[in-house]
Amino acid sequence: MAHIVLFHSAYGLRPAVHEAADRLRSAGHRVHVPDLYDGRTFDTVEDGMAYKDELTTDELLRRAVTAVAPLLTSANGTTAPPDGLVYAGLSLGGALAQNLALADERAKGLLLLHGTSDIREDAATTVPVQLHVAEPDPFESEDWLNAWYLQMRKAGADVEVHRYRGAGHLFTDPELPDYDAEAAEQTWAGALAFLAELDG
Repeated sequence: MAHIVLFHSAYGLRPAVHEAADRLRSAGHRVHVPDLYDGRTFDTVEDGMAYKDELTTDELLRRAVTAVAPLLTSANGTTAPPDGLVYAGLSLGGALAQNLALADERAKGLLLLHGTSDIREDAATTVPVQLHVAEPDPFESEDWLNAWYLQMRKAGADVEVHRYRGAGHLFTDPELPDYDAEAAEQTWAGALAFLAELDG
């Protein structure tokens, strides 16, 4: 069983995020789903990104760190869970998850759905990483993904990338025009296999 923290996209904590968490729980994993938007959700990516910009990336990272802190330390000050957290996220949430995973030397894994973040030159990690992304993706260009992959490998990460030709950016959300049922099912199958390997 993995202990997973799953961060929502710029749309906020929509039903699709809870459905994703339930899918992971049904496979036996413990999943925490922080609400970084204080209950606000958005119907368009433009509105969601505008709110994200209003909050600022620094504030979102602060909220993400605050949400994760209780999962890393138990009441008596010992670290929990004993084998580390798996950080996961959808689009913007993937960028947040990546930042936290690379800063946590005990991170067990990093599951990125639809989104990545830039990487510091001095980053060092051995965390296993799995990325699922549309091809092409308006927010994750080919050049960006190639550079991201090389930087992650340089940092020491074990990286696995799955691309889905013709899918929309947030193709795992059934309520969005981006949705692609076949790509979504392939993504969840790959994600569950990745998590099973981490437990192995």
